[in-house]
Amino acid sequence: MNNLSLILGALGPIFAMILLGAGLRWLKFPGDSFWPAAERFTYFLLFPALLMRQLALARLTDYAVKPVALVIIALLLLMTAVVYALRPWLKVDGPAFTSVYQGVIRFNTYVGLAVVLAVFHADGGTVAALVMAIMIPLINVLCVLVLTAHAGGGVTVGGVLRGLITNPLIVACLVGIGLNMTGIGLPLGSAAMLDILARAALPLGLLAVGAGLRLDALARPGLLVGTSALKLLIMPVLAGALCWLVNPGRLETAVLVTFAALPSASAAYILARQLGGDGALIAAILTVETALALVTLPMVLVWVV
Repeated sequence: MNNLSLILGALGPIFAMILLGAGLRWLKFPGDSFWPAAERFTYFLLFPALLMRQLALARLTDYAVKPVALVIIALLLLMTAVVYALRPWLKVDGPAFTSVYQGVIRFNTYVGLAVVLAVFHADGGTVAALVMAIMIPLINVLCVLVLTAHAGGGVTVGGVLRGLITNPLIVACLVGIGLNMTGIGLPLGSAAMLDILARAALPLGLLAVGAGLRLDALARPGLLVGTSALKLLIMPVLAGALCWLVNPGRLETAVLVTFAALPSASAAYILARQLGGDGALIAAILTVETALALVTLPMVLVWVV
């Protein structure tokens, strides 16, 4: 019960910020044009600053990087196999299938890092940055491949590679790890500047998550609930089983299971629009998963803790 109260106390402000963002969008304040710009600003500047600072100053040798990478690769491939195995029962066309896949495989970085920092503090934040450095490239490659195969997206190998090397989160992780490994760190007051930017990342990011919820897109409730159950319940259980087999460490296990239990991210909607996926369906999946995570994420965290 003590763990539950601590976890709810940590998650309460996070979900309150998401709901505040939804309320502000509903009130049309400060205007519909603000939210896409805010998300873009957070994605390209604030969040990379947070990740770069976290990785550049961390003691990376204290963490089990190889076991973490092994769990992530196995988890993503197994969940991909599960979604494909269930495809005959989904009874959806190719574009809709890609939206289900993205709803299962992606995770919301803003919510994830906010939760991990609140529950597991600074060390957990470092592990989360490592997890993102491995997960983000793999997930993007898998999602592009699935969209190309089932939604007819015209994508080349060069286009996929270009998307990866220009992804601001991937670049920030690589630069942070490079500064750490070379011993350069964050010289000339850059640590203080990045710290100021990083402090703004999570509040603005969480507000943007709430503003992106689409209550008008809700349809096909059976498909939405089934996709959400795979993402929010089955995936963290599978992550826990893989961590039990590989044993990456207690903190690493806690962070991995937490990330597996996160709702999907708005990047899925953007990619669906670009490559021919079902945009309305993924918008509905994002909305339902984020709402259900209010209940499922505390349950998973109690189990982990």
